[in-house]
Parts: sequence; C-alpha cells; structure tokens
Amino acid sequence: MKKIYPSLLLFAFGIGSSIPLQAQKKEKPNPLKTEVIQSVDTRFEALTELSDKIWSFEEIAFQETQSAAALSDYAESLGFKVTRGVGEIPTAFVAEYGSGSPVIGILGEFDALPGLSQNKVPYKSPLHEDAPGHGCGHNLFGVASLGAAAAIKDLIEEGKIQGTVRFYGTPAEEKFFGKLWMIRAGLFEDVDVVMDWHPAAETKAAVQKGLALVDFQVEFKGQAAHAAADPWNGRSASDALELYTTGINYYREHIKPTVRIHYHIQDAGQVVNVVPDYSRIWVRVRDSSRDGLMPVYEQVMKMAEGAAIMANVDYEVNLISGIHEVLVNRTGSAALQKNLETLGPISYTEEEQEFAKKIQEATGKPQIGLVSKIEPMEETAVHSMGGSTDVGDVSYVVPTIRLSATTAPNGTPWHSWAVVAAGGMSIGHKGMAYAAKALSMTMVDLFQNPELVEAVKADFKEHLGDYVYKGMVPPGPPPINSNLQ
Repeated sequence: MKKIYPSLLLFAFGIGSSIPLQAQKKEKPNPLKTEVIQSVDTRFEALTELSDKIWSFEEIAFQETQSAAALSDYAESLGFKVTRGVGEIPTAFVAEYGSGSPVIGILGEFDALPGLSQNKVPYKSPLHEDAPGHGCGHNLFGVASLGAAAAIKDLIEEGKIQGTVRFYGTPAEEKFFGKLWMIRAGLFEDVDVVMDWHPAAETKAAVQKGLALVDFQVEFKGQAAHAAADPWNGRSASDALELYTTGINYYREHIKPTVRIHYHIQDAGQVVNVVPDYSRIWVRVRDSSRDGLMPVYEQVMKMAEGAAIMANVDYEVNLISGIHEVLVNRTGSAALQKNLETLGPISYTEEEQEFAKKIQEATGKPQIGLVSKIEPMEETAVHSMGGSTDVGDVSYVVPTIRLSATTAPNGTPWHSWAVVAAGGMSIGHKGMAYAAKALSMTMVDLFQNPELVEAVKADFKEHLGDYVYKGMVPPGPPPINSNLQ
C-alpha cells in the first residue's frame, strides 16, 4: 500500500495553495452554498427534534429499531426513495434522490453505547440506570448527514444541480461494524465520492487514519467437576482463560507502541464450587495499519492454543469482524477545509460555555470551555493513533472525505457520560447543524465541479495503489443476535 501523499493533486483548482489566505483574491459567494446553509437553518428545529428522539431511544448495535425508523421515515417524508433492511441488517437503510452521475454518498450512524445513560446536566447523572447512552454523539451524526443530504436533494429537485445524492443509514458502528456487511452487499459500488463526519471536541477536516482492528472471540471447553470433592476430575476452562490473558499481558512488552490489545471476559464460570467447563473472552487487537495488525492477531490466536494445551481443554476461535484504518483523501479534505474557513467557528452563549466548563471540572480537565477555531489542515501522520471506525473500510472502496465538528467541550473523555450530556442539548445541536452545512457545501463543490470529483478519485487511486480490498467478516449473515450483545 502506498502511503505517500502527492502534492500535485492539492493544487488542482487552487486547492492547497501556498499563498497566504489574506493574500488570496476573495471568492464570490456561491449562491448554491448559501441555499444549502439556509436549508439546514430552515430544518434546524425538525433536525433537532429528530436528534433528541434518537438520543432518548438509547439503542445499541443492531438494536436501533426506533432510531432507524425515525431517520428513514423522515427521509421518506422529504421525498427520498428509501430501501430498508439492506445488507441483511434490519436497521440498515439507503435513502436516495435524483438520477445519474455523479453519485455522492453520505454516511450516517445512530447507535449508542451500553451503560452511558445520562441526563442533560454537566455532572454524572444517569437518565436510566445501567441503560445505554450516546457517548459518541451518534444521535447527532446520522441526523446531520441526513440534513446535508436533504439540502442537496432540494437543489436536485429544483434543477440547480444534476446527479444523485444517497444517504446511508449505517448501524452498529460501535461494536460489530455494520458497514462491512453493507460493503459486502455491493451498496457502494456505483458511488463516486462519500462524505462522512464525526462528533468531536474540535472542528477540522479529519485527515488522520485512526487504527485498524480485528475482533474475535475465544471459547474454552473443559470438564466440570466438584471443586472440593473431586477437582482432579475437572478440566478448567477458567484456568485456560486466565493463562490466555496472562500470555496476552506478557506479550504487551514485545509489541510496537502503535499496537493496542483489549479483552473482555464474558464468561468465566457461574459458581465458586464447580470447576467450570466453559469460558469465553472477546479480544480486540489494533494497530495503525492492517499490515501491522495481522502478525499480532496471528500471534494472539496461537496463544489461545497454548493456553488450551496447558489447561488440557479444547478451544475455538471465532472471527467477529475486522476493519481497516482510514485511507485519507487530502484532495477532498482540502475542498472541505475551504468551506470550514468560509463558515468560520461555531459561536456559543455564555450559558453554553459555563455548561462546558462544569463538564470539564467534573471530569478533571482544564476549564477552557468549548473550542471550535478553524485551524489549518493538519499533516497526515504516518502512525495516527486514536480510535477506529468502519468508515475505514468504506474509504478503501470509494473516495471518502471526512469532517470532525465540535459537539462536546475540549478535553472531554469520549465514550463517557459527558458526551451524552452535551449531545442532548444546544452544544450538540449547534455542532450537528454546523456539520450539515459544511458537508452540504462540500457536496455542492462535487456536484458543480466534475474536475474536483476526478481529482478526488485520482487521489484515491494513487494511495490505494495495487492493494486489493477484502472485507474481514465471517461467512454468513451479520451477527444480529450475537452473544456479544
């Protein structure tokens, strides 16, 4: 895989110019961009109501029945053609408007995380004890993307641009990576460019790769026995599990700094007076590239066999899924960057800043409030750290342009109650509207400028090189009723 970014593509159409911004000739406002901004503003109340509904549903991976229905029903009410249950996933759908080329897609997630239910207050206060919550802001994600698609739909309907806009309702990003099965179903095969965004604590073009990962489950199967009367007749599956985690933890000293290994013990026996005959562990391995990930994955699988041998039990390894790091498209990101600079930063009220500072105080962070300053586009690091996303796999099959928009206070612990609180009130709502505007403005560029589309595609082909994408999912249907739930 080639990972060197050519500079020439960044200068197509004046994108990425080295001339200081203040010295550049000021561009005339694009009337269609003004229209999409107004479209988002006009629908702001409806989009906010939709986001708050999804926030309140608190639905986790592959169980987002109400959330998917709310989004798809709203799309249908706007005139989109909606196809539900795509990719063999009941909560996945596609909403499309228009015809012909270009086909511009936009991704929308809407799943929550277990155990993060939270009131709209700047201190930890569960809305429903032990219930899920939107600790990654996905109640805002899908709604903003649909708002952007709706703004483009208006222009197509009025005959001001030509082509097709397609919204992808993508479930289960937090756990099973639903986009993998949507890719497998061929749902991205005719798309020219895909837009994507994610809630964040800053606003910028997202040009870091994140981490590739693989999820798998190991089951150990032994022989039950009375733990006091005849333990010699038992073969402990729990012993195998403990030996396995010990091996993983010793292995950590001998892996590269970019590697991450996590595990969750799901079953280690039920009672203390029985030698357990069954145990199960969910393991996740990450690295900054798929190439670096695979040798670690293979070694950790071998260690499961070693643990089974030592405990004299049987074992089974089952692949759940695996995802790629993001293939960054800097040409498309540069076009997005110009629109961010046109929009400028999000403005906040004193009350919103105070809310943010209270969250920072409660989570032990510097009380600096909300930050949405538009910085120059970053360089793409060779080894980007951070989280992982199945958008990475989409980026390996179609050119993908990505955005981060401020929806939570600076320094906020992600996947936490603090993100849930901010995402359910005006801080999150403002970030949602901002993302919809920036995404739709960039989509206007793509619809109006065929040369830009071709340059984005050329960037994609250059970085993909001769790599042949293959999704990392087991055969058969998606794990809708998996024991990982």
